[in-house]
Amino acid sequence: MLNIQKNTASPCLKIGGRLLKDMIIGGAGLLKANADEVNRLNVFPVPDGDTGDNMRRTVEGGIMAVSAIDTDDVSEAMNTASRGMLLGARGNSGVILSQFFAGIAKGLSTVSEADAKTLADAFELGVKQAYSSVMTPTEGTILTVAREGVEYASSRVDEDSSVNDFFADLLSEMRASLDRTPDILPVLREAGVVDSGGAGLLYIIDGLARVLNGEEITDESAKIESSPAKTAALNTSFGADSEMKYGYCTEFLLQLRSAKTNIDEFDIEELKEFLSGIGDSIVAFKNDSIVKVHVHTFNPDKVLAYCLVFGDFLTVKIENMSVQHTDLEEEKAEEKKPVVLENTKKYGVVAVSNGEGISSLFKELGCDEIVEGGQTQNPSTHDFLDAFDRIPAENIFVFPNNSNILLAARQAALLYTRSKIHVIPSKNIGSGYAALASLDFDAETPDQVVTCAVEAMKRVTSGYIAPSIRDAKINGVLIYKGDTIGIIEKEIVISEKDRTNAAVKLASRLLDSPDKFMLTVFCGKDASEEDRALLEKGITEKCPDAEIYFNDGGQEIYPFIFVAE
Repeated sequence: MLNIQKNTASPCLKIGGRLLKDMIIGGAGLLKANADEVNRLNVFPVPDGDTGDNMRRTVEGGIMAVSAIDTDDVSEAMNTASRGMLLGARGNSGVILSQFFAGIAKGLSTVSEADAKTLADAFELGVKQAYSSVMTPTEGTILTVAREGVEYASSRVDEDSSVNDFFADLLSEMRASLDRTPDILPVLREAGVVDSGGAGLLYIIDGLARVLNGEEITDESAKIESSPAKTAALNTSFGADSEMKYGYCTEFLLQLRSAKTNIDEFDIEELKEFLSGIGDSIVAFKNDSIVKVHVHTFNPDKVLAYCLVFGDFLTVKIENMSVQHTDLEEEKAEEKKPVVLENTKKYGVVAVSNGEGISSLFKELGCDEIVEGGQTQNPSTHDFLDAFDRIPAENIFVFPNNSNILLAARQAALLYTRSKIHVIPSKNIGSGYAALASLDFDAETPDQVVTCAVEAMKRVTSGYIAPSIRDAKINGVLIYKGDTIGIIEKEIVISEKDRTNAAVKLASRLLDSPDKFMLTVFCGKDASEEDRALLEKGITEKCPDAEIYFNDGGQEIYPFIFVAE
């Protein structure tokens, strides 16, 4: 349980940057303490719920950014926090959350402190931007909870309203809206849960309100931990008498500030020229008012001092490459790869994968960079940006391979400027595999590549088996905890006590179509050789004319992934 210390505070008529920062930290803390509960609200009763973790890591990206500045300006604090969330966004709910706060930041951009009316207007912009971030908004989700809560709270604001009144009304209606989500989305009602994204947002807003009202979160589970650099120096052969041979790998995100420089006229080439005088392996680019820098240098202090003239840092990472050289040979080899600053080929590919076998196969199919991720491990917007940096291509095709990663990939595509990013809407490993296998790198235009990939995805159907973590009745299928359930695309179709029976029945259903005769099976970490042999025997008996190909996928969660074509 979260431990809260109450400290009654008088009503607040306006808030500044420092209080806002404390409120956001409180919201993130309350969500962190309840992330597992949010995860368990997954519609499917399989152990892949990650909404709570995605939203937690998204908002913690904002905390890490805003904690680096000391300001009582509410616009600066919110803009910095929202930028951190934007880059740290993971999963669909995380991306929507980052866009919600980005809209709030726009609404507060002209004020140094905010009263209830100003906050109400800013939150309305937040809702508008959150909705616009989704191609086809679905009601009964986090979007509905945000919209209905903000509409109600804004309607009750008058000249006598305190900020506390606004948040009390907001929180009250968000709770009621969350309770109504199963009435809007039948799939929630059938699964017996409320919307997980809406629940995550409710915890964040509740944390904001608690801190505003003078409550202090003291429980260890609610504290926010920064993501430290790899701590090889704590156990390393680099000591007091070692020689510093390789300098420091220095990376940071710089928020340009209009108070320090003319943002529109900031010259990225001038910055690169300065960096080339004191370092190498330089990557630097400007996107809107954010500058990203990577450089190897013996003088990181000079780099930071130079850049501080133009703005303030959102993130900074400095690593001793001599430590990496002596203790982390594999990382050293990766670090010392030559950085190509100009695009040298027409097409490049990024794919998300979870499992060594699947990743190896994707590499064989022409993938340049693998972004580690999948169910329960959704990569962030920043993870995609880093992958783009490593590909010297004019056009980069991105395969998210998970419907919950699609928005983060699209958000990264909007932020990136050096290459043209094309996000292929692959919503699972099966569709991604089919699309990658069809890529034509000799195509004249990137649109032709995209069209070919999309058409290939239409020709396959994917299925999965996974263990059930609770009793449920979904899509007319009665499920008991401990059963093995079979999923085709996004629909649960079978539930069996025996895993092999479930897998054989699912494979048979996938092949029960005149246009499906070939089945690719990716075996997960939990699938033994005996499991594989039994499955092959069972499918062969049921579907003697099918062509079956087994691959060691190494994926988590799902013992078997099927791709029928």
